[in-house]
Amino acid sequence: MLLELDCGNTLIKWRLLDREGRVRDRDMAPDLVELQRLLGGQEREIRGCRLVSVRSEEETRVVMDQLTSWLKLHPVLARSTTELAGVRNGYSDVTRLGMDRWLALVAGYSICQRACVVIDLGTAVTVDFVAADGQHMGGFIAPGTGLLRSSLQRHTRLIRYDQGLHSDLRSPTPGSNTAEAVEYGCELMLAGFVREQLRIATQLLGNKVLVILTGGDATRMAEMLPSECNVINDLVFEGLALACPMESD
Repeated sequence: MLLELDCGNTLIKWRLLDREGRVRDRDMAPDLVELQRLLGGQEREIRGCRLVSVRSEEETRVVMDQLTSWLKLHPVLARSTTELAGVRNGYSDVTRLGMDRWLALVAGYSICQRACVVIDLGTAVTVDFVAADGQHMGGFIAPGTGLLRSSLQRHTRLIRYDQGLHSDLRSPTPGSNTAEAVEYGCELMLAGFVREQLRIATQLLGNKVLVILTGGDATRMAEMLPSECNVINDLVFEGLALACPMESD
């Protein structure tokens, strides 16, 4: 089996693939100790490991060393490149583009092979534009709904409530209490940001641009976007496979 890791700043997303490339198991873990527990002995079947990391060089090296000791193999780490799978990196210093963004936009273009905008709706919202010829044109970064909520709660003493409310983004209504006002407001801010990206994408890339949504809030945001928007999960892992091909792929 093949173990894939997406090492974020606080959590490690992982999935386990069988010999046919099918996802056998997947989850998130705060560290490798918890990952080992979640695997429940399946590591004995792991024959390869690849990962992407947005952590510092030192932190990533610690993870690599721990994996090597634990799995008794050398994991493969995705690195920044000027070009991958027909996509040319649009940053003047390619090392400054987050690896998760790079892999997601490469995977998005690889899937559609046309002008596209890739919007990753996670803790942060990242947007990347790719022209029809594979030229990455840059993008935007903004806080996701979780960061918007926590910012209000951290800096405003009287805003305290349990989360979990959702508004109808197609026909929003004003909140009748603080919880609704904050939740609906944060969702509308994100929805407005995403709509603006669609306008910019059309302006930059033309009317036939493909919109790809990924990340935890992708399905939610797709509710209020045109039907031609595509929700595609695991874009970072798909890009990881392109950056670090292995025998089982």
